[in-house]
Amino acid sequence: MAKGMGRRPEADLDSGVEDVTLFILEWLGEQGVGAMIRVDAERMRDGRPAWTFAASGGPLDGGMRADGASVAECMGSALLRLREAGLAVPF
Repeated sequence: MAKGMGRRPEADLDSGVEDVTLFILEWLGEQGVGAMIRVDAERMRDGRPAWTFAASGGPLDGGMRADGASVAECMGSALLRLREAGLAVPF
């Protein structure tokens, strides 16, 4: 996603979302959504966004993915997309 394109609101990188990532994953599992977050060492070495969040199942229509250069950026984008998909993530 290109910055400044106006397609999506910016993720709040100061929200502390990285502190509640495991709680978010657990909550998603309770909703029937399979989800994961991972880091790709090769992309990190290449200076590309290395963090990926992926989710599918449950109330999601198809899968979704969010990438970021940090856990906070990745999860901030993921939360925006989950909420756009109708999941009221309580974190």
